Amino acid sequence: MSERKLIRVDSETRPILTVVIHTEEEFDWNKPHEREATGVKHMHHIDRAQNVFDSFGIVPNYVVDYPIASQEDAFGPLKAYADSGRALIGAHLHPWVSPPHDEALNARNSYPGNLPRALEHEKLRILTEQIKTSFGTSPLTYLAGRYGFGPNTGEILEELGYEVDISVAASIDYSADGGPDYSGYSSDPFWFGSQRRLLSLPGSGGYVGTLRAGGTPLYRRLMHPWLRKAKISGAVARLRLLERIRLSPEDYSEPEMRRLTKSLLADGVRIFVFSFHSPSVMPGGTPYVNSDADLERFLEKCRRYFDFFMRELGGTTMTPLEVKDWLERH
Repeated sequence: MSERKLIRVDSETRPILTVVIHTEEEFDWNKPHEREATGVKHMHHIDRAQNVFDSFGIVPNYVVDYPIASQEDAFGPLKAYADSGRALIGAHLHPWVSPPHDEALNARNSYPGNLPRALEHEKLRILTEQIKTSFGTSPLTYLAGRYGFGPNTGEILEELGYEVDISVAASIDYSADGGPDYSGYSSDPFWFGSQRRLLSLPGSGGYVGTLRAGGTPLYRRLMHPWLRKAKISGAVARLRLLERIRLSPEDYSEPEMRRLTKSLLADGVRIFVFSFHSPSVMPGGTPYVNSDADLERFLEKCRRYFDFFMRELGGTTMTPLEVKDWLERH
């Protein structure tokens, strides 16, 4: 995404929240990826999250991968939500469980943007067609599995008719594992593509605290093994001098998400992307929710954050496609 046209929204604009759910199969996050790991039993419980969204008038964007789109037990509940206007369906490409299976199974290839152009295109084309078959509509929003946007992804999205990409994870560097480096990206949306018609909505994240101007370079120094061993990095975070936070109830508390939001607002950001993984609605589905108590705390974090955003900040909510339409008119 070297050619980007940054979008700065008027400071008087009400904060806008869009909710994106990585809707995917269950797998062991601590083991290598397996093609056979395609279980979707957590989708019997997706109403746990949908009920929270409904109570705040939020229309979530479920970006679905192949195991979800190809199994009726998984896509059935989502289709009912989408058909009633309570959800938007997009695409989420996990290469290791998405045909054709022509690539070697390894960490680098788990980022779809690392695949040869023809293979990345074919996997996304087949996923797109499967979503059309299962849901009766064409997906127009895309989030690359493992945030793996690559050098050919933009062209492929244009060729397949997509309008919004949500793959950027603001401020995060995945290059140590073979993935993309987003450390130079802010949470601001931007136009990209050959005609600058594709909209990128980065997953909201960034640095918070009095040292946040130091950004990624300072954070990387503080994460040096020697400083971590000396507990310097932990002390810096506890004193709130420098924290890296993402807008997600996975790994982050509601007060942390509030601090991030206020910090981004002070920087002029007005469009926020809140996200999590669908298996988190079931204990044991992700590392973030391991018990019924964890699940209730997880859902309560969502409720409290949405209440903060809508009531305290006077915010509003839109789907990614509504955000694109709104930006085109302003």
